[in-house]
Amino acid sequence: MELWQLRTFRVIAETLNFTKAAETLNLTQSAVSHQIKALESELGEPLFIRAKRGVILTSAGKIALDFAVRILDEAEQMKETVAGREAALTGRVRVAAATQALVFLFSPIFEAFMQENEGVELLFRTTVSTEQTVNDVLNGTADIGFASMPTYSPTLSVTEVFGDQLVLVMGINHRLAKSKKVTPGELKKEKWIIFERGSSIRRTTDKFFAKVGLEPEKALESNDTYFIKLMIQKGVGVSLLPAWAINEEVKAGKLAQIKIDSDALKRSISMVSLKGFQPAPTRKFIAYILDHKEKLNELAAGK
Repeated sequence: MELWQLRTFRVIAETLNFTKAAETLNLTQSAVSHQIKALESELGEPLFIRAKRGVILTSAGKIALDFAVRILDEAEQMKETVAGREAALTGRVRVAAATQALVFLFSPIFEAFMQENEGVELLFRTTVSTEQTVNDVLNGTADIGFASMPTYSPTLSVTEVFGDQLVLVMGINHRLAKSKKVTPGELKKEKWIIFERGSSIRRTTDKFFAKVGLEPEKALESNDTYFIKLMIQKGVGVSLLPAWAINEEVKAGKLAQIKIDSDALKRSISMVSLKGFQPAPTRKFIAYILDHKEKLNELAAGK
């Protein structure tokens, strides 16, 4: 069993596709297949099952992946220790988060990190729910995840990095657009544009509706933030969105917002990673995020 076989195995487990893994590793697909067959022969168990769109890990494959990740991490740690601190920082960090957060909130921080660490490649993985984000970290598909719900696992390191709050968003010609506050009774008259079930924003929205005893009349549901904002501008309905997601439209006079005083609309966002040794690029990224918590909180507040 060789380290390069384990690296190939890990990449296939991440992509669940032999062709994509071959492209990532700059190998032919036949070479990748040969390596996996040799590894399976040595272990005496199949690691993958063919599916309609790629492959899936077998039970033995999942067990083997845990060992492979630890072995490769230990090898990387040895390499870093022997090479010393003078070696240039190179490698990759795979970050998982909700699409709207990557686009509207994290992009300035990530851009600054890449400018300061040119040897580190940031790879972004968009997720539709906090559960998917956490699972991506747990199964090794992502190195770092940003989750907006209480998260616990004995294998995870969870650090709160910022908080945000959903605000009521409407078109500039809406009857409430110039109001400074709004009552639950007034909200019952509205048609709502809300996120689909599973997303953190939808979970927070549902919690608020339950707290104020509101059964919303739905105009539509979508997970596309751009589409939701466009529909609000056109007067289709109102919505609850993070202040950072509408900052540009509010400044441009395209949307109006009202902050509602309710703990049910507040969220805590945490950075999630696996416990134990992390490669130097991942450690650098974690430290960078923690050093910029104040900036993240400013961005989250729509400043």
